[in-house]
Amino acid sequence: MGPAVELLEREMSEAFHDMRQRLHGLADDEFFWEPIAGSWTIFRTEDGRWDHHYAEPDPVPAPFTTIAWRLTHIAMCKVMYHEHAFGPGALTWRTIETPGTVADAIAMLDAGHALLTQDLAEVDEADLERQVRTNWGELWPVWRIFWTMIQHDAHHGGEIGALRDLYAGIRTQV
Repeated sequence: MGPAVELLEREMSEAFHDMRQRLHGLADDEFFWEPIAGSWTIFRTEDGRWDHHYAEPDPVPAPFTTIAWRLTHIAMCKVMYHEHAFGPGALTWRTIETPGTVADAIAMLDAGHALLTQDLAEVDEADLERQVRTNWGELWPVWRIFWTMIQHDAHHGGEIGALRDLYAGIRTQV
């Protein structure tokens, strides 16, 4: 293992743990709280499965989302990035199981992170430029998969932290 892989490992671990700490004590009411009407979230379908709001191309401006949407998005992205870059590449946004509870979302988040951590443990410096597939079919170098997941954890972890602060502030005013 070389310095670039070690840097990716350290940054991926730190970004994940910073984001993961923001989830401590998250309850269902906060998970599903809609900061504004019409926020994208997760929901039960007519057949009883959980699903999430999603559109292609991405709407402009982006819709406001609940913590439930953001957390399941992070978790499902980890699984999808692993699946397409290092696994069989069979899952799609319509076939992946959307977690429907805080516990299930955190379990998927932890499992997806463990998969990517194992993938990175099997990489050496020479592998970093190897091309792998994304879930939308584009080829990326291996390093970019991990760098994107680092940025993803930091970005959405900050959003979740801000939403939790807002939720706590609103609850103390009531």
